[in-house]
Amino acid sequence: MAPPLLLLLLLGLLPGLLPRAAGRGPLRAFVVAHSHMDVGWVYTVQESMHAYAANVYTSVVEELMKGKQRKFIAVEQEFFRLWWDAVGTDRYKQQVHQLLQEGRLEFVIGGQVMHDEAVTLIDDQILQLTEGHGFLYETFGIRPQFSWHVDPFGASATTPTLFALAGFNAHLISRIDYDLKADMQKNKKLQFVWQGSPSLSERQEIFTHVMDQYSYCTPSQIPFSNRSGFYWNGIAAFPDPPKDGVYPNMSLPVTDTNIHLYAQTMVANIKERAAWFRTSDVLWPWGCDKQFFNASVQYSNMDLLLDYINQHSDEFGVTVQYATVGDYFQAVYSRNLTWEIRDSQDFLPYSTEPFQAWTGFYTSRSTLKGIARRASSLLYAGESFFTQYVLKHPASSICKCRALKQLQSLRWAVSEVQHHDGITGTESPKVKDMYVNNLMYGMFNVKKLMASIIFDMNNAKKNGEVYSSIYSEDSGIPGATDVDQYVVVYNPLAWNITTFVTVSVSHSAMSVYDELGRSVPAQVQRSAESHSTYDLHILVAVSGLSYRKYNVKPWNGKQSGFIGRPVKYKRKDITRADQQSRQLLPVVNNCYQVLFDQNTNLMHSITERETNQTVQVTQEFLEYHVNGDVMKGPISDNYLFAPNASAVPVSKAVGLEVVSGNLMTEIRQYFYSNITSQDYIYAMYTRMYTVPEGYDGKLLCHRIEQEYRVGPLEVNREAVLRTSTNLNTGQLLYTDSNGYQIQKRPFKAYMNNTVARNYYPMVQTAYIEDDTTRLMLLAERAHGVSSQRNGQVEVMLHRRLWNNLQWDLNYNLTLNDSSVVHPVIWLILGTKAVTNILYRTSGLALEHRPVVMFGALSGDKPKLPGQLQQNSVHGSPVTVPPNLHLQALSIPGWRYSSNHTEQVRSIRMGKQKQGDADFNRVLLRIRHLYEVGEDPVLSQPAMVNLKFLLKGLGSVMAVEERSLTGTWDVKALKQWKWKTAQYPSRGFSNSTETSDNCIVTVHPKEIRTFFVYFQGQ
Repeated sequence: MAPPLLLLLLLGLLPGLLPRAAGRGPLRAFVVAHSHMDVGWVYTVQESMHAYAANVYTSVVEELMKGKQRKFIAVEQEFFRLWWDAVGTDRYKQQVHQLLQEGRLEFVIGGQVMHDEAVTLIDDQILQLTEGHGFLYETFGIRPQFSWHVDPFGASATTPTLFALAGFNAHLISRIDYDLKADMQKNKKLQFVWQGSPSLSERQEIFTHVMDQYSYCTPSQIPFSNRSGFYWNGIAAFPDPPKDGVYPNMSLPVTDTNIHLYAQTMVANIKERAAWFRTSDVLWPWGCDKQFFNASVQYSNMDLLLDYINQHSDEFGVTVQYATVGDYFQAVYSRNLTWEIRDSQDFLPYSTEPFQAWTGFYTSRSTLKGIARRASSLLYAGESFFTQYVLKHPASSICKCRALKQLQSLRWAVSEVQHHDGITGTESPKVKDMYVNNLMYGMFNVKKLMASIIFDMNNAKKNGEVYSSIYSEDSGIPGATDVDQYVVVYNPLAWNITTFVTVSVSHSAMSVYDELGRSVPAQVQRSAESHSTYDLHILVAVSGLSYRKYNVKPWNGKQSGFIGRPVKYKRKDITRADQQSRQLLPVVNNCYQVLFDQNTNLMHSITERETNQTVQVTQEFLEYHVNGDVMKGPISDNYLFAPNASAVPVSKAVGLEVVSGNLMTEIRQYFYSNITSQDYIYAMYTRMYTVPEGYDGKLLCHRIEQEYRVGPLEVNREAVLRTSTNLNTGQLLYTDSNGYQIQKRPFKAYMNNTVARNYYPMVQTAYIEDDTTRLMLLAERAHGVSSQRNGQVEVMLHRRLWNNLQWDLNYNLTLNDSSVVHPVIWLILGTKAVTNILYRTSGLALEHRPVVMFGALSGDKPKLPGQLQQNSVHGSPVTVPPNLHLQALSIPGWRYSSNHTEQVRSIRMGKQKQGDADFNRVLLRIRHLYEVGEDPVLSQPAMVNLKFLLKGLGSVMAVEERSLTGTWDVKALKQWKWKTAQYPSRGFSNSTETSDNCIVTVHPKEIRTFFVYFQGQ
């Protein structure tokens, strides 16, 4: 995506006007041909394939075969795989194999997409990389070794760590803050060794190149022509390629009369760029968005130009060559220079001009962000559920190949939406619909698969028995009373959970029983959003990677479920609240006392009962009003946040209803524009739990769950929830980086746009603290977050925008989002020591809430105690130590050999394994949740015996440790070690210790990936 904000400078410079880069010998320019192909953004994937993307690969392959000097880099695998499967002929496929062997076609990054770095979760970044890498390794035996992250809007410190773990030798980024880039450019600091993780430090560092001000596009204007420069194929046309092959804005063909002018322009740009780097090697990207759909006209003109410059290299002081990204980095590496180290500080937020802070997209299209995360979480559950089923029921009645295809449809959709114009919310409405449809289709498939596995394992009779769906907000148990309704709850986490699941029911008299027929604590109350249904909250305790069945029956005299009783309070005018005679309403559980001010119906304070520490806490909804007229000043859009002034409170009156029961209390606050308004515009539902004896209620008790109802907004409004406390925080905010690590966010004052430039992405976590106490916020989707005042944290929940910028209108990128959103945030208050222990597991418990399925299982009588094992998919639960997270347990299905020599030989001989997927290889990924020194106990290395951990799945025969995406044997992985002051010698690094006896020690922040093979497979 290259918006007009980055219109590149007019090049009127001639070679004589620029100083030579001193003392470095002649300049060598590496001309890297590429096409930036957005998997979405303005046009759907299908529209792009038809208009240009298929033609890129067809014509590039044809043209590379015509000239041995020509090269090209390919990036996003989604388009390439669609071309490979549907367009590429056998001849083209053979040529691709040849070009890869010759090093003239290079895959960089190799993921399905070029993922966004601000609002994506680490699990999903790894998924989309693993998907692309698996295809490339299975098909070609190759493993990408360089990144090309040229377009994500700011750069996260998680990405360099992931790319190092995936075996990359160098990382490339482009979009960083404009003033920072100018400073780094001037001081030749655009290249450095980045240690993205403070705990992994030099063990997972990576050399990083920041592109200069021209970014990834060729300079777009040339002094002697009013057409764009060096784009001889012009601009892609939608919806159909022109029949005559004449595209808009095709550059002037290179002729004898203009070749010298072309050469002068190119050389001037090469020299300008060379002055910003330490070596005489110049990376010269040739391409831009949607380029090379007619590679013939591109290469035939550039061939002439490169030959001409090289023939006159003495005169120009420059040589030029076609190159891949690998060629360029190899040249820089061989210079053997000593590089500066950058620590774990990231490059967020990102601004392109003083009033262009790209912090709006942290919240844009909140509904899409929510669906993308729900889909990711369902995929995580479906993968482990299916893996256990295959291992424990080898002779099952479910077709494994079909089941794998169901999982693959969701892998593809979740990977696709991680694109930097996908989950960011920066796409056109039709592309948003494409992402949502693909996610919903994949989710439907995985729900169906999970239901059929339950069905098969319960041997339910097929007569009329259907697992209707997986519970979501809009579905519930039908009102049938003749058949017993079962609720099946699967815990996808590898530790025991105690939590509430909520099911919609049609009446309030309900009882719940477990497999033994014992009554289960539950509470039923009228739903906050619908007057015709009830919410049944069931207290469930489920072991790791296991499921339980609960029987829900109409109440017949024996009352098992508690009833939640509502008390409605009078609506209060908050503008006239009497501060003198304050009446406080307490809501209490074992961990917290929350007080509500009855003069305003707003929260007043929270007391953490163990330490008796009280923090004043008030919460209110506000809106930023933004401008939509470019003639009147800066605008907000999908990407940008540009508030006119401070945020304005949205309501003058608040209604309050408290629903109390033995297990939970729900505080319902309704926000009205004034005291007489009929309809509320915002609502907040706060839940606190009381856990009965005999249940582990630690996590449940220590969280205050909040769900908000926001929208539809008026146009050009940006809605925030502001939480104000009396903590003395010094305006210091902490936010997570992709759910992997925490970044410190001190408030910075700017000449302009200070509010927007102090917004940061919150993917999962944000917190503020003083010397003793911390207030944490955990989220189930990404938001923008900021601390605009001492003791304050505000979360942007929703945006609705329209502007008249012609570029936004042309592409339908104005974000006129009229939806209602229901984001959820959990609050945790306590000492730093206590919150440290709680927030990692609580964040994962929110991310991976249990999967709830329901239906009617006829003829299933309660078991006797002796017959009951935790109704898991297998015999014993899977439980990891409390500082570890089972990040993946899946059957990828790739057919490649994990012996590299064997894999390459079989591809060269044309003997890749065809036919069914490989169901014998299980992918296991384990992550350490803590940083070095973060907690005296949990920051210690954790030892895991993989045989013992997985004994419930079967007998482990062999374990191979692999790189992050599975394509390297870590013993064979030798990465370039770049020279730094810390490590003055250059060479190769091999950073992981492996154990042969299946006992693995996982150190802080490590992510370890294994292939596991079981007996009898």
